[in-house]
Amino acid sequence: MEKLVIIPTYNERENINVLLDQLLALPYGLEVLVVDDNSPDGTARLVHERMSREPRVHLLERPGKMGLGSAYRDGFRYALQQGAEYIFEMDADFSHDPAAIGGFLENVAEADLVLGSRYLHGSVTVVNWPLSRLILSYTANVYARWVTGLPIWDTTGGFKCFRRRALEAVALDGVRSDGYAFQIEMTYKIWKRGFRIREIPITFVDRRAGVSKMSRRIVWEALWMVWALRFGPKD
Repeated sequence: MEKLVIIPTYNERENINVLLDQLLALPYGLEVLVVDDNSPDGTARLVHERMSREPRVHLLERPGKMGLGSAYRDGFRYALQQGAEYIFEMDADFSHDPAAIGGFLENVAEADLVLGSRYLHGSVTVVNWPLSRLILSYTANVYARWVTGLPIWDTTGGFKCFRRRALEAVALDGVRSDGYAFQIEMTYKIWKRGFRIREIPITFVDRRAGVSKMSRRIVWEALWMVWALRFGPKD
């Protein structure tokens, strides 16, 4: 296993098969790990069916809705155990275009973490979001940059490619946050360890099916987490 795409899911049966079709059709030899939190809509059952005829599809089933950060931590552990060299984060809802993966692979040769940015150099590439959501997201990124000092325009984005050595340097058991805060925390810890980070522009499109998992708790967690990163232990 060289390149693994990790996709957390909760009630994504409307999206998962089409997304797997598109990822597996790309000319990069990708493997895909779906981390499902016991979706009531049967998302995991569809993935099981796919696994029976496609060895590049893998599944981690978890007992309940345990959070985005927890899903990625479990996915990262799986990736490292299986020997993956390039590990992607990606949403299941087509907010992230599978065709953009080639750009990540081109850039990861000269970086340890490649981030897909919606706000590179202040420009906005977001489609179909309500203005209130866009303002919240953009403001949150300005705030996170200001508090942490991260030299990153899109600190909360979830379309990423890690090199193995960058993930190995982070103590995953010490990463406790979820949602926006998880994305900030992982990038911050990798940056503080001196790894090379590169942002590339992506177009982010609001989900085409299913329901957003955004909540007020996720927003508040991100607001306080950045201060914990700045003034907490420098592990």
